Amino acid sequence: MIVAHRPEELPPARRAVAIGTFDGVHRGHLRVLDAARTAGPLTAGPLTAGPGMEGPNLEGMRPAVVTFDPHPRTVFGSDVELLTTLERRLELLAAAGMEDALVLRFDEELAALEPAAFADRVLRRIGAELVAAGEGFRFGRERAGDLGLLEQLGFDVHRVPLVDNVSSSHVRTLLAAGEVGRAATLLGRPAEVEGTVGHGDHRGAGLGFPTANVAVQPDLLVPALGIYAGAALGHPAAISIGTNPHYGGTARRVEAFLLDFEGDLYGQRLVLELWERLRDEAAFESEAALVEAIGRDVERTRAAVRPV
Repeated sequence: MIVAHRPEELPPARRAVAIGTFDGVHRGHLRVLDAARTAGPLTAGPLTAGPGMEGPNLEGMRPAVVTFDPHPRTVFGSDVELLTTLERRLELLAAAGMEDALVLRFDEELAALEPAAFADRVLRRIGAELVAAGEGFRFGRERAGDLGLLEQLGFDVHRVPLVDNVSSSHVRTLLAAGEVGRAATLLGRPAEVEGTVGHGDHRGAGLGFPTANVAVQPDLLVPALGIYAGAALGHPAAISIGTNPHYGGTARRVEAFLLDFEGDLYGQRLVLELWERLRDEAAFESEAALVEAIGRDVERTRAAVRPV
């Protein structure tokens, strides 16, 4: 997938464009992306050909996505715990079939752009002929632009209905409660935690369960504290999100023991899938009891099933 940060960085092409923030790239987002990816001959809408006339040929367009970074709500003063980093969002957009991505820096200048000017400076400049978005999509100064305006400006518009109860906000609520299975149903894939592997206290190796200590960006959502079964790098992984209460810890950490894995992960980016929440974190009466509990967590992880 070609990734650009300014319209002129994309090579000239006719494009079917999905537009939105797409944080989490959940099932509702996938419908919007599919509308751009599967664009075919025009069959409805204001540009439909009349009797004896041929409508515009919308076949052969490159599926593309226009997305925003940072999250627009943060520019207006709201705190947003993101479901994905920009890097992960782009990976998921590519996996959904997008061939081009334009990542626009969302700032006050972009927010103040008149809707028609946005259409000219962004959409027309990248060759957009079809625009797909959720039916409530708004853009431009004071959010005055909508899909109806894009139709008036001559774009073929695909309004994509919302998926019932599927939204980034709903996913955040479920993950904050540790309900990773239900979140996976909304996402269409397992929930994830992502970060860079750094050095921890190295206690896990001494207990026989060496863990990767994953440093997560401060603006990313981290699910509820607890012990999870999941996976990373193709290996089952027992994952702890917590404060190490057995050792009197107070700072939240994300640590993963990758089963049957050998290698050095320090400094590497690691994406952890969370399949099932196994239990609350706890302090134990002895280190031997802690090791026994971890052993049970590992066996349950080995038997866990990917939720989607």
